[in-house]
Amino acid sequence: QVQLVESGGGLVQPGGSLRLSCAASGFTLRMSWYRQAPGKERELVALINAPGGSTKYADSVKGRFTISRENGKNMAYLQMNSLKPEDTGVYYCQARVEDWREVWGQGTQVTVSS
Repeated sequence: QVQLVESGGGLVQPGGSLRLSCAASGFTLRMSWYRQAPGKERELVALINAPGGSTKYADSVKGRFTISRENGKNMAYLQMNSLKPEDTGVYYCQARVEDWREVWGQGTQVTVSS
């Protein structure tokens, strides 16, 4: 059973940066970051595929966030720049493993506030 552990959340001022990390205990086909703001549904922020490293971003984060991965270490990262208060929420790492099953991390809080 693959497990995910996120790290890197915290409090940052508007315009600041944070880097989230997700460590997987095994091989993953795709790694994604989702976020959930208070009172809102969980939404996809970005994803990256293992073969080829193709990526996809939510329109709201394009040009500000970058997802990357280290295949050899089963790690995924989300570099978040020019953060806005509306980026506040709990960020979850999700992975697709063998047979395309979903695995979720426990989440890490990101708060953007002055």
